[in-house]
Amino acid sequence: MALVNEHFLKLRGSYLFSEIAKKVNAFRATHPKQNLISLGIGDVTRPLPPACIEAIHKAADEMANSRTFHGYGPEQGYDFLIEAIIKNDYAPHGIRLTPSEIFISDGAKSDTGNIGELLRWDNSMAITDPVYPVYVDSNIMCGRSGILGEDGKWSNVTYLPCTAENHFEPALPDHRVDLIYLCYPNNPTGTTLTHEQLKKWVDYALENDTLLIFDAAYEAYIHEENVPHSIYEIRGAKKVAIEIRSYSKTAGFTGMRCGYTIVPKELTATTLTGERIALNPLWNRRQCTKFNGTSYITQRAAEAIYTPEGKQQTRANIEYYMDNARMMKKGLEASGLTVYGGINAPYLWVKTPDGISSWRFFSQMLYEANVVSTPGVGFGPSGEGFIRLTAFGSHEDSEEGIRRIQHNL
Repeated sequence: MALVNEHFLKLRGSYLFSEIAKKVNAFRATHPKQNLISLGIGDVTRPLPPACIEAIHKAADEMANSRTFHGYGPEQGYDFLIEAIIKNDYAPHGIRLTPSEIFISDGAKSDTGNIGELLRWDNSMAITDPVYPVYVDSNIMCGRSGILGEDGKWSNVTYLPCTAENHFEPALPDHRVDLIYLCYPNNPTGTTLTHEQLKKWVDYALENDTLLIFDAAYEAYIHEENVPHSIYEIRGAKKVAIEIRSYSKTAGFTGMRCGYTIVPKELTATTLTGERIALNPLWNRRQCTKFNGTSYITQRAAEAIYTPEGKQQTRANIEYYMDNARMMKKGLEASGLTVYGGINAPYLWVKTPDGISSWRFFSQMLYEANVVSTPGVGFGPSGEGFIRLTAFGSHEDSEEGIRRIQHNL
């Protein structure tokens, strides 16, 4: 008989956002006339930039002609997009990459979930807390997280609390760990690390032979000058870090699915006998075996982001969302709530009033204000007592949502 991977049985009954969706659907079923405003799940609402739409139409026309038709593409991605990434995302920051270090994918979520396949199941790991749930769940699936304790923490995971008390700057582990996940600008707190703060993590990794998985999905939202756009701005990071990026929030590609991962040539891990093994060819081998590449049409759309028109249009959408974030932050703070984020990221990390729990405040906002939020505890133990709000709605919905929250506090 086939034996199930019992590590899957350790997962929560449903993914956080699926659980929220169930609660929201239950509300809609019992309150069909109520108009809900979603400030919860971080899906974008602005249309794709016109430059991308034009590229999609052009690429679709190419697929209709036998002379310009594209079948299977390179699993690593087309050169035209890889070259645009090097020229526009990294060269301006003084970072040199070779084309073979860049792997185009169908989004950051896939790569953050799959990258752990390069590593043995018994590597120790650390995560900032609160954290994007995929980091933990994907490691639970392979058995790397250990056993769930009564305190809600996994035995093989070192939790690095990000709290108001430490200004959301996690402390370095007080012992050696093999693997650390970092996300900056951070999801869910919307906070960032400065160049000096990020350097501490790279130095730790270099000293302890630790692999860093750096999720930079919200890099395009950075507004402050001393916030690194890439971990490779830190000297030595290529020896210890994998960087993952996404076009989902940068250019509205949540429905298009496109991102990329950087695996530097000099990045290595070891065998049990101490042999150093380069991870770049291993990731290439994994992709060639399990992934057939992102579609040609999608990659042409992503390439258009880097045209002069595409850059302008993409920046306009980002500023639209950040205008929402600034308005929301101002309105919530005026109501006496404590709010973090909203400066270099489209997320607001809001402390619940009167010390009530995250899920209770979620329900209160849902049933009394008819506003959907995300309970902070869903991102980890240190998220208790917070909710996450997103700025990805329309100006009108964002304003109305904040007005409702203010009215129901």
